[in-house]
Parts: sequence; structure tokens; C-alpha cells
Amino acid sequence: MYVCLCQGVTDGQIREAIYEGCCSYREVREATGVATQCGKCACVAKQVVRETLGDIQSAQASLAYPASFAIA
Repeated sequence: MYVCLCQGVTDGQIREAIYEGCCSYREVREATGVATQCGKCACVAKQVVRETLGDIQSAQASLAYPASFAIA
């Protein structure tokens, strides 16, 4: 889905920027150009960044403590 019509940035491009190393909204904005023109998409772009970073953090936490690991 297009998040930023002015720059033609999709939610997939935002996620890809995060997977490639961006760790904040500011870094995503610099890498993709999202919300750098009119700014109307900033709220949605920030939401995609938050959700994606949260998903990554959850995935990393589940790797650190797998469900099959039992404490005796």
C-alpha cells in the first residue's frame, strides 16, 4: 500500500528499509524520503515503523527464549 503519495513510498519499502538496518523513523525518512514533502503521511509512516520494529523485537525475543525451553 502506498503510504506517501508525494514520494511514492510504500509500506513494503518502509519495512525493507528497517530490515536493511534503519532503527528509527528518522532513519527511515532519510532512507526513503517518506513524509519529506507535504507530511500528511507521517502518522501512517510512523505507525508502520513502530509495528515493524515491534515485530522484529518480538521475533528476537522468541529466539532468545524458545517456547520449547523449559526451566527445571
